[in-house]
Amino acid sequence: MNKLSKGLLLALLQVLLVCTLGAKLLYDRSHRPHIWIKVSTLDPDLPIRGRYLSLNLEVPAQGFSLRPMTSLYVKDKDGKPLVQEIPEPSRGNLVLQGEQLVEVGDRNGEYSAIIRRRDGGMFAIVNPDTTYFLPEHGLDPSRRQPGEELWIDATIPRKGPPRPIRLGIKKDGVLTPLPSE
Repeated sequence: MNKLSKGLLLALLQVLLVCTLGAKLLYDRSHRPHIWIKVSTLDPDLPIRGRYLSLNLEVPAQGFSLRPMTSLYVKDKDGKPLVQEIPEPSRGNLVLQGEQLVEVGDRNGEYSAIIRRRDGGMFAIVNPDTTYFLPEHGLDPSRRQPGEELWIDATIPRKGPPRPIRLGIKKDGVLTPLPSE
């Protein structure tokens, strides 16, 4: 076998490897559940990597307890120490429960979470390294009007973080998918 044949064989092997990854992602998209998840964004434009949104998921939290802790370093306008709530544990796993993704507390969990109280319940802000790449000349959907929330439609794989498919905007309780560019 000459050098040209070896090079072509190696190139073919690499193309097949990439195609198997693409096939797995397409299979997951068609066979795994996908749901809408509320998100917040970070870093809408980094010159080295192009235009993308780094997404934090905002999901209900279960299995966490909040304990009060007095902070001696942060004080209110009257000079009194502020009382903050510290979650235990601060790690958890993302679990699909019905039609909703939930962060379930687990000391050895895969994702760290910031736990907050809202509307009588707890929710988690989780950063599972989920990224959504934007078209080069399209509008930045992370810049929203008051009352609008950014959501993603994401495939939920067996392991790993959710995989975003498309973005949507929720306003007045109505979720509208954004057009693909």
